[in-house]
Parts: sequence; structure tokens; C-alpha cells
Amino acid sequence: MTRAVEERVPEGRYTDGEWHRMHPLTPLLKGGIALVAILGYFVYQAREVLIDRFLGVGNGEGDPLVWLVESDFLLLAIGVIIGGLLIFIGGFYLSWRMHTFRITDEVVEVRSGILFRTNRRGRLDRIQGINITRPFLARLFGTAKLEVNVAGDDANVQLEYLGSAAADELRREVLRLASGTKVEAATETVVGPTGSLVEQRVAELLAPELNAEQLAAQSVVKMHLGRLIGSLVLSGTTIFLIGFIIAGFIVVSLTGELFYLGGAIPAVLGMASFYYRRFTRSLRYSIAGTPDGVRVGFGLLSTSNETLPPGRIHSVLVSQPLLWRPFGWWEIKITRASKSSAKGAAGQENTTILPVGHIHDVMQVLALILPDMTSERDAQLLHRGLVSPGGDDGFVNSPKRAAPIRWFSWRRNGYALSPSSVLLRKGRVWRELIVVPTARIQSVALEDGPLLRRLGLGALRVHTVAGPVTASLGAVDRVAAVDFFEIVSAAAVSSSSTDTSHRWRSGEALA
Repeated sequence: MTRAVEERVPEGRYTDGEWHRMHPLTPLLKGGIALVAILGYFVYQAREVLIDRFLGVGNGEGDPLVWLVESDFLLLAIGVIIGGLLIFIGGFYLSWRMHTFRITDEVVEVRSGILFRTNRRGRLDRIQGINITRPFLARLFGTAKLEVNVAGDDANVQLEYLGSAAADELRREVLRLASGTKVEAATETVVGPTGSLVEQRVAELLAPELNAEQLAAQSVVKMHLGRLIGSLVLSGTTIFLIGFIIAGFIVVSLTGELFYLGGAIPAVLGMASFYYRRFTRSLRYSIAGTPDGVRVGFGLLSTSNETLPPGRIHSVLVSQPLLWRPFGWWEIKITRASKSSAKGAAGQENTTILPVGHIHDVMQVLALILPDMTSERDAQLLHRGLVSPGGDDGFVNSPKRAAPIRWFSWRRNGYALSPSSVLLRKGRVWRELIVVPTARIQSVALEDGPLLRRLGLGALRVHTVAGPVTASLGAVDRVAAVDFFEIVSAAAVSSSSTDTSHRWRSGEALA
């Protein structure tokens, strides 16, 4: 049985400013597996030919391997194969030797390449998150890929591959440097598995993606199997698939040609692949708070967990499709200043922070990702923004004259302001609540077209970084819209000037 022991390791082993190499198995995991598969295929074919020749079964006419064995080029071919193998192995070795990284007090830097050298740097004060991905094959070898998400398009820095324990340690050290924590001690305690190699691999495969001993257990949201299956069945993708199949049968019944059903097969296979990926990735979904931000983990065979430091979430969208309403299910998406190459629990970019959950789960997640809205008043405001039908509920809602352009939702269409965030609520058929921290607001826009002016209305838009969440609200009373514009503009300037989330632990000391 695997036992956990305490190991004393020097603090800053990877943050000493020196160049370090990746895991020795990196060439194998990045391209060597394909080479082994190709060699295995040729060995299998040669084995079949030799057995047939030895037993006298078949004459092998037309087989290039048989011709090669019977010709004078056999030794030359063997030499070419051995030479090619040596070139490939040498190339993999040089690639590993030339692929190094270093971490200083300011940047994470990676350089790679043999003939064409590349150098990529990411500033620590621009880090938006750190993601550790463990593909199934990499997990078998005890390795992981660490990705430092940096603000900007295609600005991420990837370290692939590192030892699994080294990746966890490196994440801690990078977050420590980015947070501004002062180091007072020279060592820290790392708990890791011991035992045989097989026992260690089994322990890593079965271990939860988020360590409950290091996280706040009361903040963890567990994904229930029935809820996950139900959310997939009642999703918009299922409705589209059913409509597509019905349309296919109608076309076949009208034309009498079964050929059209064949065109639906790729679409059905694609939908099945989508369902499988989303189901398997969400089975071990979990989210919890850490001193360095929110930790999100997901995945069954290939796993991933990401730490989002404070202040890196620019806007939040809580939505409820119509078919989910009888069950009280909600989904949460976020906008960030970076994009992760790893796919999230919903099989998409890591913007879906909660694939499906009840209102209690939603409030727990919002408390994690919006730490400045944890007061009782803010919690009540968020709850009313989700479930209230409108009226006198703390939101400035659209007037009745907005009904011609907001037929069903004018009672719910409105905004609310808290000391730290802006809340935009809209939709009655498809409910949505958008929350934007004022410190993340980049600008505010007020619009009124001819129709809105005639109705005495205006449209609002809060600008943040580009992402899946669009913070806009239409059909608001014009006077209320002007007040919103002035108050939010002043709040955004004040909050950004006092925001210290980029160095969230600068006043603490690491003991």
C-alpha cells in the first residue's frame, strides 16, 4: 500500500533564475510514441513474412518485404533503418537538451528548438492562471504539462513535460512570486507517495484532482451523475440533434431516397463524440478556494486542474436554459484575459466554471470567484438577480413602455450596483445574470437609437476584455441609464486605482 511521507525540499528550487530542463521522457511523450507505433507495425509485418516463409505458407508474391529479403539490398535496407533510428533518437535527445526553462522574480521564460530557436516569456504580474494537465499517457509515466496563462492572445507559456510532483511544486513557486509573498524560510514540506513504481502510478491515477486536505472542503461542489446526464439530455445540442433527425426522416419520406440518411451519420457521430467528451470531463469536476485563488479540476482519464489567482475574472455569466428551469439548474461562465489550450469540463475553452448546478451550488461558486461580494446584502442581491421575477427587488428595472421591444422580459430587465460590482439581469425565457467587478471595467457606453429615444429608453454596455460574456443591457429608462453611466464610470476609476489583486499576498510572509 502506498504511504505518504514528508520530504524536505529547498524553497525556490526552480525559481533560482537558472536554466532547467524538462522531464527526460518529454521527447517520448511529444513524438516518440508515434515512432514506436510505426516501428511496431513494420516489425509485425516482417514477423508475418518470416513465419509464412518458414512454414512455407504462400509465396509472398508482390510483397515488398519478401522481395527485399530475396534481393541483395537487405543489408542496405537494415542499415538505412538503423541510421534513421539513430537520427530520430539523436534529434529527440537534442530537442530535449535544447528545451529549457527558467523562472526569475519577473518572468517565466522557455527556449526551445534545434535549427530554429524560439524564446517565449511571460511576465509574472500578467499571469491569469496556471493550468496543470495530465493526459492519460502522461499520467502513466508520472508526468504533467504546466501552462502559465498570460494576458494576451497566444501569450501562454507551456512547460511540457515535467514530473507530476515537480509541476505541483512549480505552480506553488510561481504563484508565490506572482502574489508578492515574502520568503522567510528556506525549506517547505512536500507530501508525496512512496512505494513501488506501480503503486505510485496507481495512487496518482486514483487520487482526486483537488487535494481536499489543502482546500476548503465546504466550498467544493461535487458533480452528481444524474444531474450531469440530465443536463446533457436537456441541452440545446440535444434539441438540435432531434430536429436534425426529424428533418432527415421528413426528407426521406418525401423523396423516397435513403441516401440522405447517410449524410446524417457524420453529424450523429460528431454529436456522440461531444456528449462523450463532456460527460467524461465533468465526472470528476470540483472547485475550491485556495490562498492563491480558485482551483478548478476536471477529467476522468486525462485530468486538468487550474488555479485562477484573485482579480483575474473580468465578468461572470449565470444562465438558465428554459428546459433546465423545472430542475433549478444553472450554468456559470467567466471571461478572462487569456485562453487556455486545455479543454474544460464542458469540453470547451476553460470559461465554463460550473457546467451545471443548483442554486446552492451557484451561490457557493459565486462566493469563490467574487470574493468582494460575500456580505449578506450582496448574497441577497445575487439571489434575487437569479430567481426574482422583477418588481421592487433591489434592481432598477425597465419601465412598462419597454414592453414593445422586451415583450416577456421587461419586468426582469434591469441593473443593480454593489460597492464592488455591477449586476445586469435580463431574460425571462432564458434567464441571465451578468456580474462585472468594477475594478475590471475598462469603459462604459450609453446608446439610444431612434426607437429607444422615442420610447424614452437607453442601452448600456460595460466593456471588459473579449470573451464569452457580453455585459450589455437594453431598454433601460433613459434617466436611469444616465445615472448608471455616471456612477459606474466613477466607480471604475476609483476601484482600478485602489486595486491590489495583482499582488494579492504582498503583505504576507511565507513561513
